[in-house]
Amino acid sequence: QVQLVEFGGGLVQPGGSLRLSCAASGLTFSNYAMAWFRQAPGKEREFVAAISRVGLSTYYTDSVKGRFTISRDNAKNTVFLQMISLEPEDTAVYYCAAVYSLGTAYVRKDVNDYPYWGQGTQVTVSS
Repeated sequence: QVQLVEFGGGLVQPGGSLRLSCAASGLTFSNYAMAWFRQAPGKEREFVAAISRVGLSTYYTDSVKGRFTISRDNAKNTVFLQMISLEPEDTAVYYCAAVYSLGTAYVRKDVNDYPYWGQGTQVTVSS
């Protein structure tokens, strides 16, 4: 059974930083492309960043480019999202997601492409 558990959310001031982690179990982690999505109150879940199964490719939504970095450690079955220069608009519940991938450069940004999801971690950016 695939399980994804996110860590690292919290309250941070504008301009601050956070590092989210997502620990995966029940799967051969290096066979799965991973992604981060977020959902703010009253809004649809939106794509943030994705990384291919061995880290060859990454993809970001425009609003986080230059501020967020997605990475993974396949030896530890963990994907990370380093966030800097956080803005109030980044406030949301952040979810990690996984999809089985044959391609080493495969990344997807559609929420419907991902069958496995974590429970989410709250990130609040406020002074």
